[in-house]
Amino acid sequence: MKKIILSISIIAISVSAFAQESKSEDELKKELGAKKASISALEGEAAAIQAKIDALPGWKKGVFGTIGGSIGGFDNWFTQASPNNSTGTIGLSINAFANLNKEKYFWRNSLNINLGWVKFDDKDDSTDDDSFQTSTDIFNISSLYGYKLSKTFAVSVLSEYRTAVLEGAFNDPGYLDIGVGGTWTPIKDLVVVIHPLNYNFVFSDGESMYESSLGAKVVADYTRKIGSVSFKTNLSAFLSYEDSDFSNWQWTNSLSYTLWKKIGVGFDFGLRSNKQEAFNAQLLTVADPETFKLENADNKLQSFWNLGLSYAF
Repeated sequence: MKKIILSISIIAISVSAFAQESKSEDELKKELGAKKASISALEGEAAAIQAKIDALPGWKKGVFGTIGGSIGGFDNWFTQASPNNSTGTIGLSINAFANLNKEKYFWRNSLNINLGWVKFDDKDDSTDDDSFQTSTDIFNISSLYGYKLSKTFAVSVLSEYRTAVLEGAFNDPGYLDIGVGGTWTPIKDLVVVIHPLNYNFVFSDGESMYESSLGAKVVADYTRKIGSVSFKTNLSAFLSYEDSDFSNWQWTNSLSYTLWKKIGVGFDFGLRSNKQEAFNAQLLTVADPETFKLENADNKLQSFWNLGLSYAF
């Protein structure tokens, strides 16, 4: 009897396995679609719970960044001007924030660093520089305090410092903005700062010529994480009341997409306009520096981008 029961069980299991294997492609696709729908529903529920957590008062902290790089070499590649050369690029960006949100006030702090190096070594030219040269050098840190008058508007104080950090360029020039005004938060993760009373301190060394001035400060920042995507865009502009040539603005963007665990792909892009920087750079190349004036400077748009691997902390 036991042998009969065992034989029947084996046959039943075999038939079931065969039935599973014999399912049509359409049936399997329907099963897969149902599973994906279940996963999407669970992800939606998890996102809703996370949104409730993010809305709770208290500190919210985060860091994400991008590391990009490449190296290359050519030997006897005669179709180019330098047939024997070695090249390389390195890029690094870090975005960090620490925000405190209370019923009556908020305190938002952020750090943005973008660094890049590039190398081109012509092996047939013994006089060229074969080291890595700085290509991108940005260091920004800001602190914004606001006292809430409503859910979307607050009176605020902003302190923002911008400079470069490589090759002895720290604080040469350096920009420190201190001002008061209002902050508007129309939607979650978007912060718009409008400070009509702001002083732009500019620091420099040596023969550089920069002017500090009184003006208005405008900042728009949107930082968000949706699933595997971390995104930040920041526009910071100073509008001088004394001379439009003293005005400046910078727009930076960072995007990080996690592919596996904490590793993914990152992309950074930035634009900047600063006539005082353009003037001091061109001052070193003009024939007659004594007669060269700020209004004569060619204020070309500055830009950078970096694509590479990213790591989410």
